[in-house]
Amino acid sequence: MTFVITQSCCNDTSCVAACPVQCIRPRPGDPGFTTTEQLYIDPATCIDCGACAAECPVDAIVHETDLPARLEEFRGINADYFAEHPLGDTSPPLLVRRRLPREQPRLTVAVVGSGPAALYAAAELSEIRGVEVTVVERLSEPYGLVRFGVAPDHGRTRLMTERFAPVLRRPNVTCLFGVEAGRDVSVEDLLRHHHAVIWATGAFADRALEVPGEDLEGSVSARDFVAWYNGHPDFTDRRFDLSGRRAVVIGNGNVALDIARLLTQPATVYEHTPISPHALRALRASAVEEVVVVARRGPAQAAYGTAELLALAHLPEVDLLALPGETSTAGPGPDSADGSSLDLRRRLDAVRKAAARTPTRSRRITLRYSLAPAELTGDTAVTGVLLKRSDGTTEKIDTGLVVRAIGFRGLPAAGLPFDPVTGTVPDRAGRVVDPSTQTPLPGLYCTGWIRRGPSGTIGTNRTDAAETVASLLDDCAQGRLPTPAAPSAVLAAHFGKTSRGTVAGRPSQ
Repeated sequence: MTFVITQSCCNDTSCVAACPVQCIRPRPGDPGFTTTEQLYIDPATCIDCGACAAECPVDAIVHETDLPARLEEFRGINADYFAEHPLGDTSPPLLVRRRLPREQPRLTVAVVGSGPAALYAAAELSEIRGVEVTVVERLSEPYGLVRFGVAPDHGRTRLMTERFAPVLRRPNVTCLFGVEAGRDVSVEDLLRHHHAVIWATGAFADRALEVPGEDLEGSVSARDFVAWYNGHPDFTDRRFDLSGRRAVVIGNGNVALDIARLLTQPATVYEHTPISPHALRALRASAVEEVVVVARRGPAQAAYGTAELLALAHLPEVDLLALPGETSTAGPGPDSADGSSLDLRRRLDAVRKAAARTPTRSRRITLRYSLAPAELTGDTAVTGVLLKRSDGTTEKIDTGLVVRAIGFRGLPAAGLPFDPVTGTVPDRAGRVVDPSTQTPLPGLYCTGWIRRGPSGTIGTNRTDAAETVASLLDDCAQGRLPTPAAPSAVLAAHFGKTSRGTVAGRPSQ
């Protein structure tokens, strides 16, 4: 008997440390860890102890006897990984215990942001004796992407908040909510009150299509739409026209599939989820029955995960379809070192099945490939989208709603260098660097999407944050951190903070 890692795997790797026989792969440092879609359990080595399941923050690990039908495929997905990547070294990972140098028994660090990357960094730092952390968050509540980016029907993934909540309650962690770095407090002010600053603000700006008609009413960004249905306070007053039968989502990542799933499923599916009340009301009145998901490239280059695609095929009231002429493609060879060939074969198989499927339901998601948006048509509002093939021919799809889901990018901040091409803060191993000289800027660090761009899963931020924290602690040991001019408690007091382990907001005006 064995346990099976399923769809909601977040790559947090907490399970890896808990496994007594080290049968979970890939581990941090293994080939393909940074690109893997999920982690896998070797069924031949698993001893059925359940330690991994107890440690998993998102309840993604299920005993094989408890697998529901919709997750049955993951039994084979886990086993097939080890058929191509036989289990090798099973020695436990090396445990690294961090401590401050004797000559500096106290370290204060400001962490800007409160999403996964920020809180993984705060968690590592606050476990070290003598370290005090100040979390600075623009919004009045924490968790960033986990709270405002995860689809409301992905309840297991949202369980990550339960893993992060205790970090914010630690006695050596001060939380300044409703305080915006760069507006209410500058980077220079943060450094004046801390030895170091870790910038972890994520990537919240959306990328543009840069085609005519993009500014028409009915053309919306995935950022706005996702924030709206998740109840982000900046987007509660937004309104989206769901009166048409068809919507078009341009993009081929997990966000595109989330939006397609939300728009096509009956509203009753979301009644007991944390979806925002205004979004639920809109879905109840929605006339949308079909969502066309348009990708510029073929299915082999799709950015969505295999698990997310397979989940669409199991929606009880929605058909997953594709066009046979658009599903043929080539991909990496079977000896791909990082396991991408296995994921690719499963994705292509799912797409081919979608192309062969005969529609039987009124609600449907149609996957389209190798089509580039050339224009959004209409006078004042979108009436359709003109798509162009590589051979120069075009096709128009009538719709009143086009959602642009082609990626996110970070925003620049005063006091920090910024790469406008990648939308990231330039760094080396988490140290913020001067882009012209590549010289580290003393006391400044970054982690998460603002560092590497919008890639990976929630758990990917754990290894990213660990590298940044390691660089910070190494600089501390080498005496490379600036000495703050004032205690961090002075800054906290300015924003109404009087004791650690509680929350502060902006001072009254």
